[in-house]
Amino acid sequence: MFGKIVKFLKEVRAELKKVTWPTRRELIGSTIVTVVVTLIVSVFIGIVDRLLSLATRSIFG
Repeated sequence: MFGKIVKFLKEVRAELKKVTWPTRRELIGSTIVTVVVTLIVSVFIGIVDRLLSLATRSIFG
């Protein structure tokens, strides 16, 4: 059992060495894009929710 855990951890370490980590600039750019897209989508969903609420209220009183 202990041998399997050690083997697993060695394999994980080997795989992590193969990873190409993003540069600081790439990471900041990706974060900004994620935040902006999230804000745009949330505003869109909020507007659609408001319109559907108004339509439902006007139909069902």
